[in-house]
Amino acid sequence: MSGGYTAYSRPMPGLNIGYARVSTDQQDLTAQRDGLQALGVQAERIYVDHGLTGTNRERPGLHQALAACRAGDTLVVTKLDRFARSLPDARAIADELTQREVKLNLGGSVHDPTDPVGRVLFNVLAMVAEFESDLIRMRTREGHEGRQGQGPPARQAARRRKRTSSSSVADRVDSRRSRRSRRARGRRITRRAFVCRGR
Repeated sequence: MSGGYTAYSRPMPGLNIGYARVSTDQQDLTAQRDGLQALGVQAERIYVDHGLTGTNRERPGLHQALAACRAGDTLVVTKLDRFARSLPDARAIADELTQREVKLNLGGSVHDPTDPVGRVLFNVLAMVAEFESDLIRMRTREGHEGRQGQGPPARQAARRRKRTSSSSVADRVDSRRSRRSRRARGRRITRRAFVCRGR
């Protein structure tokens, strides 16, 4: 106490820790970075994974983001499927954050694990993310099998052109041979006619 006043220490406000992910090397993280900064995450506190799927839990950027979180902090992602593409992984990460007293911000909405409705919505979002991941894998597999069965379109077109070209050449050769044969028969008939007249 000093001068009749008691000094109280105020708790430090928690930090916002951002996480962003894209599944392929061709995708860009700019939109997610901008979204995270709009949600209050400083650029130097954004951790990323490039070219890794959400079904793979072993992601360096995710581990760094989780390790950077302290009690009172908030892990921020633009969408739930950025940090998990399966219901078990999403639940495990959310439970870990709750035990460590770290909040989870999903695109501006803070997940409340004590709210029954919030838990249901969280599970629904995680199930949708898992369903979308399954669809992507199925379409990729079907496309791969289709390419193996039919061959590349460019190669097929080249084969068709080659067959057409070969047929055209063969037709021209046959036509020339036919004309030569007709001319030869005409000459033989003409010679025979002259021979008959001479007799």
